[in-house]
Amino acid sequence: MISGKQELSSVDRKTAVPLYHQIFVQLRDEIVSGSRPHGSLVPTEQELSDTFGVSRITARRALDELALQHFVERKRRVGTRVIYDLPVRPIEADIGKAVDSLVTFGRKTKVTVLELTREEVQDPVASLLGVPPGTRVMRAVRLRWLDGEPLGVTIAHVPEPLSFMITEKSLRRTPILNLVQQSGREFGGAAQTIAAVSADPAMAAALKIDSMAPLLRITRAFRDKGGEPMLLTQAYYRADRYQMRFDLQSHTLHAEI
Repeated sequence: MISGKQELSSVDRKTAVPLYHQIFVQLRDEIVSGSRPHGSLVPTEQELSDTFGVSRITARRALDELALQHFVERKRRVGTRVIYDLPVRPIEADIGKAVDSLVTFGRKTKVTVLELTREEVQDPVASLLGVPPGTRVMRAVRLRWLDGEPLGVTIAHVPEPLSFMITEKSLRRTPILNLVQQSGREFGGAAQTIAAVSADPAMAAALKIDSMAPLLRITRAFRDKGGEPMLLTQAYYRADRYQMRFDLQSHTLHAEI
């Protein structure tokens, strides 16, 4: 199964990359992207051991590496807590133009629906979407193609009351943004985060790239005019096939650039 946050799911035992480093990279990517925010607890050695099927020594080494690079702090009887806190300067944009652009992009690419399920969403996805843990959502995983080659995988979470138009058939022919808008609620804004991450084995297989290859992850949390959550998308694009361009105005530039 392809995870919504590249979540601790698997390691590639065929690669020369050490197992502890693969675990370290997955955890680091989640921390840097904000999926594991400042102050949150990281899985224990035993939890990592059970999840990845590795020894506790391997799990401990991954956590020690995170601590060594100042991503986490480890304390006895307290656990391992994220201390990394990256200041993010938001980029403001016209949400109407942004939605139109995304819909156009969706129509120009071919889509294969990999998964379509209903589930109770948990953190960190629940926090990103803006709903309490345990909220029922529709989860859709789609593989996007361009010119006959995989371009990216998009994982979408939609609150269940807004998902009645979403089916496997409708996802193949209509961008999910349009389907959610058909619920009658109008988009009011969105928060976007862009991060560089590494492909886990499941994501690498879907995109036909090497495990640990670089990906561009774009997370967008959409809300309606009243500020209520409507849609969360997490798109993972191949770094060799996808680029983003921003046209900056003079008043948006800062001295640190």
